[in-house]
Amino acid sequence: MKKLFTLSILLLTLTAAFAGPPKNQYVRIHTAYGDCILRLYNETPLHRDNFIKLTKKGFYNGTLFHRVIQNFMIQGGDPDSKDPLKAKPGAELGNGDVGYTIPAEFRDSLFHKRGVLAAARDDNPKKESSGCQFYIVEGKRFTDGKLDTLENTRLKGRKIPVWQREWYKSVGGSPHLDQNYTVFGEVVSGIDMVDRIAAVKKDANDRPNADVSMTVELLSKKECRQLDAILFPNSK
Repeated sequence: MKKLFTLSILLLTLTAAFAGPPKNQYVRIHTAYGDCILRLYNETPLHRDNFIKLTKKGFYNGTLFHRVIQNFMIQGGDPDSKDPLKAKPGAELGNGDVGYTIPAEFRDSLFHKRGVLAAARDDNPKKESSGCQFYIVEGKRFTDGKLDTLENTRLKGRKIPVWQREWYKSVGGSPHLDQNYTVFGEVVSGIDMVDRIAAVKKDANDRPNADVSMTVELLSKKECRQLDAILFPNSK
């Protein structure tokens, strides 16, 4: 009887654990060059919630990756890019918006390593993010010498933490963007999609010669819990 009671408690505990909300929200971006899955950071709730809101509305479906630079990043999310009149072949894109910006959410622990999702912006002094445009970093690997030079030039003396240096040297990224653009997620599967898109032929404005459209969807709670279990097995 005691064993049955203990087993029942265990089953109830496991059921409650798997029935609860996932710890992270994940999204899938689908393109003709493959899919990728991204985890949205809880450390940047304003950007996370805005991206979730737009995705639920289907805002990104049909928009293009309108600016791609190999070894740097691929950028998309401009609503003008799904307007047939504004997105004619050869037209420059990147000026569309949703009428609001998002306050910067810089975090020392979040940096521009390969595969991160970050918010585009204009040159506003507060470094507030576009309400809709984003980019995914492809990046490149750096040597200590190149990182030293970067610190003394574009970073204006700001030192890159040692542990982040190791990422930039071994995995790669775009360190000159740190603390200038808000990072709010990262690719957890399908980074090769980013590499394929970054390598396409493009025009003088870095727009792909052949349109690269996307659809973006939120993963279900069940899928999110499954990914949490895989990525954070020791998390409670």
